[in-house]
Amino acid sequence: MSNKQNLLVELERETASTKKMLAALNDNVLDYKPHEKSMSMGSLAAHIVNLNNWISVGLGKDSLDLITDLPAITDRSVEGLQNALDDSFQKAVDQIYKMEDEDWTTEWTLKAGDRIILKMPKIAIFRFMIQNHMIHHRGQLSVYLRMNDIPVPGMYGPSADEK
Repeated sequence: MSNKQNLLVELERETASTKKMLAALNDNVLDYKPHEKSMSMGSLAAHIVNLNNWISVGLGKDSLDLITDLPAITDRSVEGLQNALDDSFQKAVDQIYKMEDEDWTTEWTLKAGDRIILKMPKIAIFRFMIQNHMIHHRGQLSVYLRMNDIPVPGMYGPSADEK
């Protein structure tokens, strides 16, 4: 299996897990925050969904500016988030297909305006800053679900709520 195919399998499986998590949500809990410093459940879910946009918007370039480059997810209903995930997934797949092996070793910069946050090869950005970042926040979202007595779907096998 080629590197590109491996990345596509990873993207597909993690997106499927995110879809399970979104399917567990309902619109009346999206304002829930476990702490004043925490994101709301809806904001956290939107951030998870928006991470797929980093692939299509950012990896075709040499940098991503968090302030100006990312599309906003304006419909933060569960259905809107599901639609945004489907859209961002397909765009991410298209971007991965466009990239050649040597593109993945190109240095890439994440910034916020003039502030440089980090520089890494694109493959490290895909794994570390996008996929692992999304998995981390999906784990947070699973805790939010538990705190609201919403059954948590299994991501890598059955959860305690699944038989």
